[in-house]
Order: sequence, then structure tokens, then C-alpha cells
Amino acid sequence: MRGASFGLRQSLDTVGAFVGPLLAILLMLATANNFTTVFWIAVIPAFVSFLLIVFFVHEPERSGALRSVKSPLSRAELANLGRPYWWVVAIAAMFTLARFSEAFLVLRAQSVGLPVALIPGVLVLMNVAYALAAYPAGVLSDQMDRRTLLVAGLLVLIGADVILASSTTTLGVAIGVALWGLHMGLTQGLLATLVADSAPAELRGTAYGVFNLVSGLALLAASVIAGGLWDAVGPSGTFLAGAAFAALSLLGLRVLDGGRQRRGAP
Repeated sequence: MRGASFGLRQSLDTVGAFVGPLLAILLMLATANNFTTVFWIAVIPAFVSFLLIVFFVHEPERSGALRSVKSPLSRAELANLGRPYWWVVAIAAMFTLARFSEAFLVLRAQSVGLPVALIPGVLVLMNVAYALAAYPAGVLSDQMDRRTLLVAGLLVLIGADVILASSTTTLGVAIGVALWGLHMGLTQGLLATLVADSAPAELRGTAYGVFNLVSGLALLAASVIAGGLWDAVGPSGTFLAGAAFAALSLLGLRVLDGGRQRRGAP
């Protein structure tokens, strides 16, 4: 049930990502834009989260079979993460290069004339699609080859980029944004699942740290490139370049997968 668990985690996290801002909007309206009051109210769920962690979340007992790790970031221990793990990191980095910051979705909506008051709806729509897709995708990943689901996520991203590049109406952009959220739901929990699948149990925390470091650097690079393209060739060129990066990622996935099969890797 590992895929389902990560999918549920991703779904609930994403629910918070759009329910929180919606509540903030309602509270701002109800308090006549009193920021102080809104932030004091925001303390409540933060405090509840703290209580849940302290009193209800318990670390499972470590298996006696796990070896002790004194320096997880040493070269030797990073090598012990193993080839399957580094394959996952490489795929995630390629994926992230094809998926720049969601801020460009907001800019695209503005470029086709979406009123400023409705701009937050872009991220709400994306996160609704993300939340609805993440848990079913996680369940599905426990019942099929996870790599097939990664391919499906890349194809959805290519479709989203092409629609966002070619659309001149708010409806077209909305469809592209929804597909973008669907791609996130299909892939983000799945990549986290693959890290858990491939990393040794005693190095799993280090594995997630390195994975997020590489993914963050790739997202920074992707967003810088997208920003330069936006200034140079405009929205259409930016999203078409995203589709091209996604297609290259799909090709890279096939190449890496073929190499793994030739080596007999799992």
C-alpha cells in the first residue's frame, strides 16, 4: 500500500494548498482586510498540527536488522544508496526540468485576459485536479508497473503544455491548467514512492533529502529558463519548450529504462 499511502499524503497536502487560501480570502472579506486577525486565526491549525505530532504521531521501532549509519552524507554512504535510487533521482530531475514554476500558469491566464480578481482561481483549479488525482494514482501504482504511470504523467504534461501554448481563451487555459494538476497528481506522489522503494531503509531520510535537493535545483533551473523564454519569445514559446523538455524526459526515461533492463536491474 506504499503508493496509496503517498498518494493520500499528497492529496491531503494539496487540499490544504487550496482550502487554506480560500479560507484566507473569506476571512479577509469577513474582517475587512484585517491581516492581524487572519494571522491569529491561522495560528489555530498550526497549533493543532503541533499537538497532533507531539501526542499522536509515533516513530515506529527500528528493526534490529538495520545497520547503524554514523555519517549518512559521506561518499561511501551515498554510494550505498544504490543505482536504482540514483535512477529515480535522475528521472525526477528530468521531470522537473520539464515542469517549471506554477507562477507561469498565472501569467498565462493573465495573458488571455482573466480578470485580476479571479487569478487565485488558477491555482485553486490546478490544486483541485492535483488533489483529486493523487490518491487514485497512488492506489493504481500499487497495482501496476509504476514506470508506466510515470510515462502517462509525462504524456499528460505534454498535452497540458501544448494546450497552454496554443489557447487564446480562458476556457482553453483552464483545460491546460487542469491537465497540469492531473499530471502533478499522477507523478509527485509516485516519485516519492519510488524513492522509498529504491533506497535502503537505514538511509531513507538521507535519500529524501538528496532527492528534494536535486529536484529543487532542477525546478530553479527550469523556472529561470522559462522566464528567459517568456521574455524572449512569449507564452506560446515557453510552453512549447516545456513540451519539448517533457518529450526529452520521456525519451530519457526509455533510455534509462532500457539500460536498467540490459543490466538486469529491478
